[in-house]
Amino acid sequence: MNLLLKLEPSLSFKIWGGEKLKTIKNIETEKSLGETWEISTHPSGPSQLSVNKTNLSELVELSYLLKYIDTSDNLSVQVHPDDEYAHEHENEKGKTECWLILDAEPGSGIYMGFKPEVTRKEFKTALEAGLAMNNYLKFYEVSAGDFFVVPAGAVHAIGKGVTLVEVQQSSGVTYRVWDWGRVGDDGKPRELHINKAMDCLRFDQGFNRQLELSKKEGLFKDVGAQSLYNHPDFKAELINLGKGDKKEIRLAPKEGLTVLRGSIGLDGEIYKAFDSGIATSDGIVLAEAMEECSILLVKNRDS
Repeated sequence: MNLLLKLEPSLSFKIWGGEKLKTIKNIETEKSLGETWEISTHPSGPSQLSVNKTNLSELVELSYLLKYIDTSDNLSVQVHPDDEYAHEHENEKGKTECWLILDAEPGSGIYMGFKPEVTRKEFKTALEAGLAMNNYLKFYEVSAGDFFVVPAGAVHAIGKGVTLVEVQQSSGVTYRVWDWGRVGDDGKPRELHINKAMDCLRFDQGFNRQLELSKKEGLFKDVGAQSLYNHPDFKAELINLGKGDKKEIRLAPKEGLTVLRGSIGLDGEIYKAFDSGIATSDGIVLAEAMEECSILLVKNRDS
């Protein structure tokens, strides 16, 4: 058995989804594909082994989840709970996540954090009055190579025209605060979770200022390895390689990787952009870059 097993994603169709992931993954469907859960053991969408279609969740349990997201419309303004709140109210883990931007249309961006001086009372009053809640959030125009940390408690929304890779705790808990006044496929407004969201949203200025300070830029420019984010449930690292570069990558059990751009030889197989795999044991794989490429490595909590 190879040290690295290639995976196939679980597909998540969304009203705001785009066309890019369908093209990349060669998926024929009329539905809008918003997310591909590339490395997942979450019951809502486990990924599968490419070789025999076995659900990854039958083999291991992961503390993290890696997915690609592509948007043709704005996501809802939302928040995720921390571990304590999620355990008490949802019998789930909390959800801290991080995003690495892969592509963005001109002017596209993300909403994250409250503008200075926005208070809980002001926000709740505006929400009840049906006002446009994006006016209370900071907006960041983005481009490929930008990186953001989105901790539990942070108000956020991915804007339209953005493609990114997300690493998160293995959790499916999202509380929608506001949904741009749109309706779902059934013609009715999508469910909101105002009370739980208000329990979790953090308005303190120090927290919201830190969201801005955590932003990184230009991460695809320099060849080499760099740490992106360390969380108790996962660690994310980026490796950029030039054409023809070779690098030995040490992997631990349950450590996942995905190729963000370019093509590369890994453990005797060719991995193209948006291909993902998971390590079955300790060992070293030789990465041989066929062109400029980037690999995202994610360590499990106990690896």
